[in-house]
Amino acid sequence: MITAFSDRERGDHRHHRSHWPVSVASGAVTSARANASTNVSGTDVPGEFRSLTSALGCSELAVTLIRVPPHSDFEQGTGHFHDEIEELYLVTRGTMTMRFGDEIRKVSAPAVARVSAKTPRSHRNEGDEPVEMWAMSRRLGRRDSTKLDDFWEASPDASQHAT
Repeated sequence: MITAFSDRERGDHRHHRSHWPVSVASGAVTSARANASTNVSGTDVPGEFRSLTSALGCSELAVTLIRVPPHSDFEQGTGHFHDEIEELYLVTRGTMTMRFGDEIRKVSAPAVARVSAKTPRSHRNEGDEPVEMWAMSRRLGRRDSTKLDDFWEASPDASQHAT
């Protein structure tokens, strides 16, 4: 199951990011700075995949920052699914082309997509603007993802290697 929400899609600008409610429960508040890098460490995959789970001291939540340069296929034609966890993808900059099962959607910031467990998924940036997206899920403390090779065909609008 996929649920997506975007102010831009609905034409509803009453919920602009600066007006979203913020609440802090009792306990410590931790922040972490996500510095930029040019590609996934040790590979020629374009973009950045940075887990902030440990830096934030999260015990119940997994948080990952994903930055994808223009015209880049971050997952290089592969996809993945999770056996147990659902994920939230918050697109905070740019437009991401996302595949959920057999469905392909363009998801433009500001937007959020919820993807249920067992739903195959992947994403790439076919546009001219960099994309910044956050992936959040329940933290299991163990691997829960299964990689899917050849999940979708290469796009002429998204390179699979850093240039």
